[in-house]
Amino acid sequence: MSHPQDNARHRVVLLGGGFGGLYAAQSIPSDSPIEVTLIDKRNFHLFQPLLYQVATGGLSPGDIASPLRAILAKRKNVTVLQVEAIDLDIAGNQVVLKDGAVPYDTLIIATGASHHYFGHDDWAAHAPGLKTVEDALAIRQKIFSAFEKAERETNEENRRALLTFLLIGGGPTGVEMAGALAELAHDTLKGEFKRIDPTWARIVLIEGVDRILPPYPEKLSEKARASLEKLGVEVRTGTLVTEVRDGAVTMKRGEETETIEAATIFWAAGVQASPVGKILAAKTGASLDRAGRVLVEKDLTVPGHPEIFVIGDLANFSHQGGKPLPGIAPVAMQQGRYVADLVQRRINGAPQWPFVYQDKGSLAVIGRNAAVADLGNLRFSGFPAWLLWVFVHIRYLIEFDNKALVLFQWAWNYLTRKRGARLITNE
Repeated sequence: MSHPQDNARHRVVLLGGGFGGLYAAQSIPSDSPIEVTLIDKRNFHLFQPLLYQVATGGLSPGDIASPLRAILAKRKNVTVLQVEAIDLDIAGNQVVLKDGAVPYDTLIIATGASHHYFGHDDWAAHAPGLKTVEDALAIRQKIFSAFEKAERETNEENRRALLTFLLIGGGPTGVEMAGALAELAHDTLKGEFKRIDPTWARIVLIEGVDRILPPYPEKLSEKARASLEKLGVEVRTGTLVTEVRDGAVTMKRGEETETIEAATIFWAAGVQASPVGKILAAKTGASLDRAGRVLVEKDLTVPGHPEIFVIGDLANFSHQGGKPLPGIAPVAMQQGRYVADLVQRRINGAPQWPFVYQDKGSLAVIGRNAAVADLGNLRFSGFPAWLLWVFVHIRYLIEFDNKALVLFQWAWNYLTRKRGARLITNE
């Protein structure tokens, strides 16, 4: 399959329909002399920051995902292809697909990241991460099945293990999951079981460094910890996981070693850049960092290849403050818009300038009325931060119907303390 293109038009190929790829596609005007092809092996854009809500039964997958074709339907110059890219033909300016190739004049790679187990890939089978809809549904099944099995379990030790939930990694995902699980046990499931009390659930959050939410200011980390502990979460900082096996985690703090038995273990400790980075490095000589991210130039291009851009979680952009930009949605969005503008400037012979990230701050939610906000000069927590978190996340959901659905669902969950999407599937 070779995709027909009008050779008089500049051909932009976008790999990945996440925030970076989607914002780039949306930022190229329909009436520009640019033909855009967006390639993704999924047919939808996923709002990853809310996956934990699907995993804990607060939202359904359709609430946080939108079909790419629907989002881009009115863009006459954008073609969407649902297919997997398997290689890059740099010399021939082509993206190699499973069933053909697509030529490009400009290539924008925004294929994101997946879980990183720091050399212990065998742990993945026992401690799944949270990056895809399938991950969220599998975790949802594990969580609610654990309560169901505990209701029938007569052995006290087994029941205790079933009601123990371990989260490895104290970044935003781990913190948000821990808070959601605590609310689930203490509010949502209250009175629904006859043989067990859901508040018996033990939720343990493990972080290797000395505090949770390490990128945040220390005071906000402390407030987040206090909020979690108020919800009944055990927070273990300065604790390294040394082994993960089926139903148990061994950890070390100083000289002390401890093993906790838990039927449900989640991984939120690290990310590994998409495999496309390795392909790009092999074909262009580009350098990768330890997480597999491509070290890009100030304009987000691959060194020596001005026609290839890398954006989002796959890019290591260290030209601002000396550290790589964080792998968060606002970074990918801004990079997508910047690259779209730069491609148009090149075609028009207009001035160009390096990418500059406008940091609008960071938000992490802990639970009902509890969140932390770091907006640079302004740092706060509690209900105001939670309210801001709600509206920021609603704002970034792509389609209007999703925003309306999620806003209604959250309002209902808030008033009733219930979570309606608690189906156990894939049994």
